[in-house]
Amino acid sequence: MNGLVSPQVLYSYVIRALVMLIVIPFHEAAHALVSWKLGDSTAKDAGRLSLNPVRHFDPLGALCMVVGGVGWAKPVDINPGRFKDPKRGMALSAAAGPAANFLLAFVSMVIYKVVIYASWGTAPEFVLDFLYYMVAMNISLGVFNLIPVPPFDGSRIALLFLPQRLYFKAMRYERYIMAAVLLLVFLGALNRPLSACVGAAWKLLLKLTGFVEPAFGIR
Repeated sequence: MNGLVSPQVLYSYVIRALVMLIVIPFHEAAHALVSWKLGDSTAKDAGRLSLNPVRHFDPLGALCMVVGGVGWAKPVDINPGRFKDPKRGMALSAAAGPAANFLLAFVSMVIYKVVIYASWGTAPEFVLDFLYYMVAMNISLGVFNLIPVPPFDGSRIALLFLPQRLYFKAMRYERYIMAAVLLLVFLGALNRPLSACVGAAWKLLLKLTGFVEPAFGIR
């Protein structure tokens, strides 16, 4: 019990909660923005084209993200019938969420490096921890949502390569599939593949932000 409520653990929960106030709205608003631009205003009309966290949070999903590092928000409603090309529209609007997270991770990594080098390592610990979690949680959420099974974003992207009949058949069981995936995550059964993907994303991000070091004379 002491481990669950130790000052260090509580500190990490507070930072995760603050980061989540940015990460989740950015992810969900990206879905709404792209679907609107492609011709479907369903999410926009429902008020989901917003960075207001209240419009997006699912209480249980938010708690899981703070405590366990993975979670979910209220799903963004999309009407594929409003797209000129439903399969392409669904894939692009779904990809917008993870893409937004990877973009935020990139920007956060650049700021993280700049703060460290500009301050000569004397920046406040809270600032560095906040930026670190901005990178970590965005990468984790982006990777997690690319799992190619309903209701994750990756399943909508996979629709481009799968028969539509199979996709909508699987959608009937998306609640059960999600519950099964979350159970596997919390049991650690998916640790190895998810860790490998997250690790690869970290390495790519470090490489893409490699232009920061030369700016400070670091080779």
